Amino acid sequence: MKALFFALRPKQWAKNLFVFLPLVFGKKLFSWPENFQVVEGFVLFSMMASAVYLMNDLVDFEQDKIHRMKRLRPLASGKLSKELALLMSGCLCVVSTTLSFLLNPLFGWVVLSYFLFNFIYSKIIKNIVILDVFSLAIFFVLRVVGGTVIAHVRFSHWMIFMIVLLAMFLGFVKRRQECQLLGDKAAGHRFVLSKYSLYFIDQIMAVLTSTMIVVYMLYTVDSGTIAEFGTAHLVYTIPFVYYGIFRYLYLVHKRRLGDDPTYVLFFDKMTQINLIAWFCVCVLVIYFKI
Repeated sequence: MKALFFALRPKQWAKNLFVFLPLVFGKKLFSWPENFQVVEGFVLFSMMASAVYLMNDLVDFEQDKIHRMKRLRPLASGKLSKELALLMSGCLCVVSTTLSFLLNPLFGWVVLSYFLFNFIYSKIIKNIVILDVFSLAIFFVLRVVGGTVIAHVRFSHWMIFMIVLLAMFLGFVKRRQECQLLGDKAAGHRFVLSKYSLYFIDQIMAVLTSTMIVVYMLYTVDSGTIAEFGTAHLVYTIPFVYYGIFRYLYLVHKRRLGDDPTYVLFFDKMTQINLIAWFCVCVLVIYFKI
């Protein structure tokens, strides 16, 4: 049971916190029952994500055995049987999909799309250079779309822009770290890694870093944003975005972290402080016009 619990990758559920972004920026953080429904959505997305993780571990069983860290996963290490993993993945998929449709039919389609697209990604897209990382961005966009649906807020194109850029940035960082850590064995673990190089990925990261900062700055000074929140003070959150990106790049290049964003989120105190400060300032500006 312990091996099964770790195979569900509970730390990765942090990625599903993106469903709360529409709630916060849609000014419904303190609105009932939308806030509680988004919590339910977070739980359901986490259940589906665990089903997907188990499915991916079954698909990547042989490749994970040669990865420095992934070989320690319950399936790759032999601590969890394939039969039990397959059974749990199917159960979680059925239960989360059913409950999602009961919560909100549109949200149900979003969750189901998340599973189906993950299946297509595992079978086809993960072997196509660049598109493999683009697909990771779609997974994050689906989380935001799901949050938008159950929070009943207006769809924000600015939020989608930022999520896509951030997801691609994290995705290319992950590819970079895999190439660097695995070296000549990279292609054996993930075929698409043979098509990447550190120099190529560094160029992409430079473009994405600049674009993220510019897009976020434009969002804070946009006339529509100012009119919606009734204040122009969201610009005071820009320094936190700068620091967050620079801190992550520091961890990638100097500490050789970045292959797992959730590890940084849970164990890097400066990143945690920065995220909490950014969130608090956003709430003060959006809800209290400070």
